[in-house]
Amino acid sequence: MADDRMADIYAAVRLGGFDPEAARRALTKLWDDIGEGGDPLHRCVIAHHLADVQDQPEDALRWDQRALAAVFGPGIPLDEGLRGFLPSLYLNLADSHRRVGDFEMARMQLVIARGHLDVLANDAYGAVIRSGLGHVEAALELRSMERLPAN
Repeated sequence: MADDRMADIYAAVRLGGFDPEAARRALTKLWDDIGEGGDPLHRCVIAHHLADVQDQPEDALRWDQRALAAVFGPGIPLDEGLRGFLPSLYLNLADSHRRVGDFEMARMQLVIARGHLDVLANDAYGAVIRSGLGHVEAALELRSMERLPAN
């Protein structure tokens, strides 16, 4: 049986491509519906994508932190599904820290992201994450706090 909740999550995520406000509303509703005791993968994915549709870097950072907290909550086993998100989660944390001007923390998050690259396949998704690491690293070198263009 397909995961209906995940289908709802990805339907909300797709809204972000043309209506970020609608995506924020839909994802926030899903976040509230799932609650603190909800499935860690669902919570991680929702928070991860909510970070992407925030206007303010401080808000994106808070959602990125929630996404990571969903993975490492008390009693949550780090299964393969959650492990597969770690490079992207740490990449997004690095970018959010960079955007708020915390360059040292951004560098640390990039190191952690690189340490988890072994979970990525040599496919299009892996290439996007690896490319993203390079883009954030380049922006860090310039001490830029500007939003990077979407891949």
